[in-house]
Amino acid sequence: MRPEKLENIVGQHHLVDTGKIIHEIIEHKQPTSLILWGPPGSGKTTLARIIAKETNAEFVELSAVTAGKADITKVVSQAEVNQRLGLQTILFVDEIHRFSKSQQDAFLPHVEHGTIVLIGATTENPSFEVINPLLSRSRVLILEPLTKDDIVTIIKKAAKAENLTVKRLPKESIDLLAELSGGDARVALGNLELAEQLTNGKITADIVTTAAQKRLPGYDKKGENHYNVISAFIKSMRGSDPSATLYYLARMLNAGEDPKFVARRMVIFASEDVGLEASAALNLAVATFQAVERIGMPECKYALFHCATVLAKTKKSRTIADAMSRAESAARDFPDLPVPLAVRNAPTKLMQELGYNKGYKWQANFKPAEGFLPDEIKGLKIFDGS
Repeated sequence: MRPEKLENIVGQHHLVDTGKIIHEIIEHKQPTSLILWGPPGSGKTTLARIIAKETNAEFVELSAVTAGKADITKVVSQAEVNQRLGLQTILFVDEIHRFSKSQQDAFLPHVEHGTIVLIGATTENPSFEVINPLLSRSRVLILEPLTKDDIVTIIKKAAKAENLTVKRLPKESIDLLAELSGGDARVALGNLELAEQLTNGKITADIVTTAAQKRLPGYDKKGENHYNVISAFIKSMRGSDPSATLYYLARMLNAGEDPKFVARRMVIFASEDVGLEASAALNLAVATFQAVERIGMPECKYALFHCATVLAKTKKSRTIADAMSRAESAARDFPDLPVPLAVRNAPTKLMQELGYNKGYKWQANFKPAEGFLPDEIKGLKIFDGS
C-alpha cells in the first residue's frame, strides 16, 4: 500500500501540493539534502523513495539502528562511482538521530561535495539530535501527524485493493481502526491485515479491538496527536493546573514519548514561564533532565512527575521572556551602534589613549557618566522588573 507517486500521498499538503517544496524538488529534478521530522507512520520513508524515483536517482536506505561506519563507507564508494557516471545517489537514513555525532560527521564532506544527497528521517527534534553542520547543509521539513480522516482514506484504499466490501468492512470498523492507529498509517494497515485474518466474515468492532489489542494513547475521536498533547501539557502548567498537567504527562509517557523531550520542554518552561518568580525552578528542571538521562524509563517518571507538579504549582512570571523579546528586537533594529568608550575593552596603550575604558572603575554597581548603552538607545527599557 506504499504510494509510489506524489499524487497518491495522503496528508502533508504543506509539502507535496503544487508549489510546495517536495513538489518543486520533483518538478525540477533537483533532489536536495533533507531532514524529515515527524511522527511514526506519517510518510517519511515513502516521500524519500518517491523523491528518488521521480528524480531518477539511485536510492540507498540505511537504518541508524543497525548501520555502522563500514556501511556508510560502502555507500559512499558506490555513490562516487555513480557520480562519475552522471547518476545521483540519495542516501536515506532512517532514525538518523540514533547516529552518534561522529557518525553524523562522516556524512559532511560527501554531502558538501555532492557525492550523496542525504535524506534523514527522525521522530526527534533535529535541533537537539542532529549536528549543526549537517542541519546547515539540509532543509528541515516537518511532517504533520496524520489525522483520523487521513487514516480513514488510507484504510479505504487498502480495503479497495483487498476487495473488502462495505458489508465485510463496515464504516464503524473503519472509524475504529483509524482511532486505534495512533495516527500511524503502518499501525492502521497492520491492524486491518490482522483483523482480516481473524475472520472470514464481517470485520466487526470486536474483531478490530482484538486485532489492535489496545487503544494507542495519543489519539482520540477528535484526532488529538503528539503535538496537541504536548501543547496541552505546557498550557496546563502555565495555567497552574497540576491535575491536567499530570494527566497529559501520563498520556505522553504511556504513548511512548521520549522522556528527554518532555524534560527539555520543562527546562524551557522553567525560564520562559516561571522565571524570576522562582529561579530555583530552572535548577530543578535541569536536574530532572539529568535524572532522565542517567536513570531512564520507567524509574525516571518519578522525577518527571515531581518536576511537572512543582512547575504547575509555582507562581508564573513572563519577565525573562518579555525582556528577551525586547532585547532581541533592539539588537535587530540597532545591530551596529558603537559601544560607549567607557565600557570598551582597552588591552593596548593606543586604545587607552583613544579613551577606551576611560573613567571606568572596577567596583560593583558603578555606572559611567555616559551610561552602558549607546546614545541612540540610552533611554531604552528592556528589562521591566525589580
